[in-house]
Amino acid sequence: MIDLIFSILRGITSIVGLEQSFINAWEAIRDFLELGGPVLILVAVVLAIMWLLIVERFVFFATQQGKLSDQAIKEWEARSERKSWHAHRVREALISAVQTQSNQYLGLIKACVALCPLVGLLGTVTGMITVFEVMSFLGAGNARAMAAGVSQATVPTMSGMVASLSGYFISVWLQGKADAEVEALGEHMTMDH
Repeated sequence: MIDLIFSILRGITSIVGLEQSFINAWEAIRDFLELGGPVLILVAVVLAIMWLLIVERFVFFATQQGKLSDQAIKEWEARSERKSWHAHRVREALISAVQTQSNQYLGLIKACVALCPLVGLLGTVTGMITVFEVMSFLGAGNARAMAAGVSQATVPTMSGMVASLSGYFISVWLQGKADAEVEALGEHMTMDH
């Protein structure tokens, strides 16, 4: 499967004249994955899911958020009466519907942010197991033999932390954006008559 992906991407990059750059990047990624062990693939999967959800939220706020808010305001403004208990519940329901759409996937993004370092720690455990296995067979004096296990213990942890940090600040910003949009909607839906 990886070879098929490599062949397809290599073919595409050769058309635009970037084949050597692609090969260099592919080899660097492959070497990094070999250095960190199989847990890095799991970190990469969690990172990819997190960033797909982040991009989806950016697209939502750029294209759909305004339409949802405008629709809720139109529906509210179309009401002839806005002071009764029932009118207040309708207003709350409209705001809640927009809030639900605005906060969609934010919890999953935050879970991915929290999960990345934990998956990296799994790499620490598996790397240390490798070190201990080498020590049990060859003794503690063979540092070269233990180096692969040490790199498998440190690289996934570092990668998990970097992956987490890459999404943390954006997830906080997205939550603030969602809260601000819902608050602005509540301010626009006045109960004047």
